[in-house]
Amino acid sequence: MHAITIPQPGGPEALVWAEVPDPVPTEGEVLVEVTATAVNRADLLQRQGFYDPPPGASPYPGLECSGRIAALGPGVSGWAVGDEVCALLAGGGYAEKVAVPAGQLLPVPQGLDPVTAAALPEVVATVWSNVFMVAHLRPAETLLVHGGASGIGTMAIQLAKAVGARVAVTAGGPEKLAACKELGADILIDYREQDFVTALREATGGAGADVILDIMGAKYLGRNVDALAVNGRLAIIGLQGGVKGELNLGVLLSKRAAVTATTLRARPLEEKAAIVAAVREHVWPLIEAGRVRPVVHATFDLADASEAHRVLESGTHVGKLLLRGR
Repeated sequence: MHAITIPQPGGPEALVWAEVPDPVPTEGEVLVEVTATAVNRADLLQRQGFYDPPPGASPYPGLECSGRIAALGPGVSGWAVGDEVCALLAGGGYAEKVAVPAGQLLPVPQGLDPVTAAALPEVVATVWSNVFMVAHLRPAETLLVHGGASGIGTMAIQLAKAVGARVAVTAGGPEKLAACKELGADILIDYREQDFVTALREATGGAGADVILDIMGAKYLGRNVDALAVNGRLAIIGLQGGVKGELNLGVLLSKRAAVTATTLRARPLEEKAAIVAAVREHVWPLIEAGRVRPVVHATFDLADASEAHRVLESGTHVGKLLLRGR
């Protein structure tokens, strides 16, 4: 088969379309012929040499895909050759074929085409596990989403609104904020022009956010805690603003608040399977009913992954960038 390889870390030009050995599904895995995959910031970090795949995972980038089952490994039940699926991956989506643990498979939602389905697994699993399974967002609570126009952000807005929450977002510029508003965001904050803590307090009568979904890490740590409501929960899922920050424990104590930080890629298989099962139970019906949809900015050929990486790095996109298989 062919796959996008990274012979040497570097810029987008480091991605090389090359012939590589076919994967072979082992116990509990299926072989998927890839229809499409998606570009995530983790792929950029892997390309740059900063985010190696977990032990035993495919060396190729790509944390999600859609496709068709080509073969079943030993011990797999409940799936058949020819099934159209999408999947959460530890790596390997930028390829013509990938071996996937069966517990990380999802059927392509009814009414959604197979290419677009590639935009779902990573963002939906990330949002559902952090906002709902960890932070326990409830109806009528306020969720603050940093990077509201990103793939993660566009999904978080919709899922929070679907359960009856109020949504605040930060994004850069009026066009991105308009896209967030169209998806249902209630409070729009331009981080280039406004201090999000002040703006959020003004919009919530001083209460703040019950849950914050954060991609920035250290840069926003103190301000995020300031922006939390009493009994608030901060879920950190990214480190775009650095890894080391100061935390005022007095403020955290006074608010009886909680800070969590998680990654998805390196979780044990049983944890990923539990998240995928929860997504299928709670999110798939929303997608099939048309209440939640993936937002796709652009689709590229898989062999042109370098161009998709340039677009993601430019920060001009809204939603997801997809790579269509050959």
